[in-house]
Amino acid sequence: MKIIHQNQRFEYSENGYIAYLSYVLDGEIRVFNHTIVPPELGGRGVGKLLAQHALDYAREQHWQIRVTCDFVAAFVEKNPQYLDLLVE
Repeated sequence: MKIIHQNQRFEYSENGYIAYLSYVLDGEIRVFNHTIVPPELGGRGVGKLLAQHALDYAREQHWQIRVTCDFVAAFVEKNPQYLDLLVE
């Protein structure tokens, strides 16, 4: 699965459908605010792969993350190895 990072989004596309995890900047902090997976791409773990990819990228880039997206918050709760990236 190829995920592209552009325009403050991590995107995966297939057959014309785009799933993405977006963020906005709050100073130096990246706020992960939305994860969207169209029904046509649902049920295959696309959202989890987007979250994992985005958080791994954040670690590589030494980003600080705030999560306002419920999906990413639930992912981090199930994968506590990412907790160190989060700020209040």
